[in-house]
Amino acid sequence: MEYSALRTELLTGLIDAFQYNLEQGNGVLNGFEIGRIFWKDSEKFQEAEAIAGIISNGAKSWTRGGKEQPLSWFEAKGILEQVFERLYLKVEYKANSENSLLHPGRTASLWLQGKYLGIFGQLHPQLRQERELPDEVYVFQLDLTVLVSVMTQGNIVRRKFSGYSTFPPADRDIAFFVPVEVSVDEIKQVISQAAGKLLESIELFDEYRGENVPDGERSLAFRLVYRVSDRTLTDADVDPVQQKVRDALVDKLKVNLRS
Repeated sequence: MEYSALRTELLTGLIDAFQYNLEQGNGVLNGFEIGRIFWKDSEKFQEAEAIAGIISNGAKSWTRGGKEQPLSWFEAKGILEQVFERLYLKVEYKANSENSLLHPGRTASLWLQGKYLGIFGQLHPQLRQERELPDEVYVFQLDLTVLVSVMTQGNIVRRKFSGYSTFPPADRDIAFFVPVEVSVDEIKQVISQAAGKLLESIELFDEYRGENVPDGERSLAFRLVYRVSDRTLTDADVDPVQQKVRDALVDKLKVNLRS
């Protein structure tokens, strides 16, 4: 078989499908594909199973001032992170600018236990312009061989079943200035440790650098969701925990709280 006929990645096919869907008036596409990819290594063909996905600004998840906001890079990344968390996988993100399909400043390579897992990023502005695509389109591609290999190792924590809570969540937002060298993962770890068992999820929904932000810092906003399985949480339950989170962020990371 000719090498030119073999797929070296799955992202192009997903982008083509996304564009076709828009052109046919079917709206934005959020989907994934599992397939085999090929590459040449020392004159020999190598192959692997991969999974790739595309996430678009059709998934609008929050509002500001009553107006829907487009899906941010952090929200799209959060969707992927939720999957990893459910699988008890600790994935590391590193800045990456090598993929010509992706935005050089909004792309990360993914690593799992020191092994290259894949790539995640926003589509390159030039590609979006050429294809007349929306700004907020994100894609990922993961090496299934690496993923399955790590998941089947004996040292991976196995998931324990916990019943879904039918009680409503209690949301709290927190915003602050933080030094740029402090990672989102560090912030989430401090929040989780301070909030304890009442905390169900943490979502980064806004980042800003520029006017009115101190030099060497960035403005971040997180949404914390509190919920338990046996009752509806009250302000008396949540407010002390939220204050504990605020205190921990100031003490451990030296953030400057905004809300």
